Amino acid sequence: MYDPDKRKLLSALCHGAIFFSTTFVSVGIPIAMLFIANDPVVLENAKESINFHFNVWIYGIIITSFIWLTFGLLFPLIGIGYLLHWGLTIWAIASVFTDPDQPFRYPFIFRVL
Repeated sequence: MYDPDKRKLLSALCHGAIFFSTTFVSVGIPIAMLFIANDPVVLENAKESINFHFNVWIYGIIITSFIWLTFGLLFPLIGIGYLLHWGLTIWAIASVFTDPDQPFRYPFIFRVL
């Protein structure tokens, strides 16, 4: 049997890593969890977190390109992107704390892992 408090903490750390930095730290923490943790739910949350962070990077590049191509006319897309990014991350953390036995799945992302 796995410790539910440890499961909550490690899963929340995987999803919340993007609050520390949107660079490589946000993916580095979940990757470290893949090697450290032996809990299957934590491992699934780490994989989902890595997939979400890659999606955030790719969508950020796409939004930035659209802003450059339209000479700033699509600047409000940045706000929408941040709202989705932060909202989904907060939802994931809340879900991990309310139902620690179920790995969280982000909607509308493509999964590499």
